[in-house]
Amino acid sequence: MKKILVLMLIIIIVILTFFVVNYKNLQQQKQEIANFNLAYEKYNKDNLNGLDITTLINKAISNNDKYSIAKDEEGLYVLDDEYSIEIYVTMIINETTYRMERINSLGMNSFVAYFGQVSFKCTDVKYHEKTGRIASMTFEAKDY
Repeated sequence: MKKILVLMLIIIIVILTFFVVNYKNLQQQKQEIANFNLAYEKYNKDNLNGLDITTLINKAISNNDKYSIAKDEEGLYVLDDEYSIEIYVTMIINETTYRMERINSLGMNSFVAYFGQVSFKCTDVKYHEKTGRIASMTFEAKDY
């Protein structure tokens, strides 16, 4: 009788340990996602300048390179459902939205030279459904 009771107690302890470890891993994963998103969400505001947009584009490109996000034949990232990030910039003057790869290919220094003092606002933030991570952000130039 004692052996069965001890065996049941050991099984219960193992099961509880399994659930506690999984819960802690899940909490850690949620915290990592929250910290990751916070690094981008701090740009979800008005009155950003071209330097802020450049910093954000560089951060998104680094993220996509880190996770080996593929590019298509035009040099645009092929967006996935987990780790890719895309930054869009809409210029009011010609009502055109540019992807970050286009801005980067024209040169970040040129972007800063022409739009460094322009005021931008974040108009849209999207998240990956699968991971909850930032998927895209859209910014609009407020004035020239």
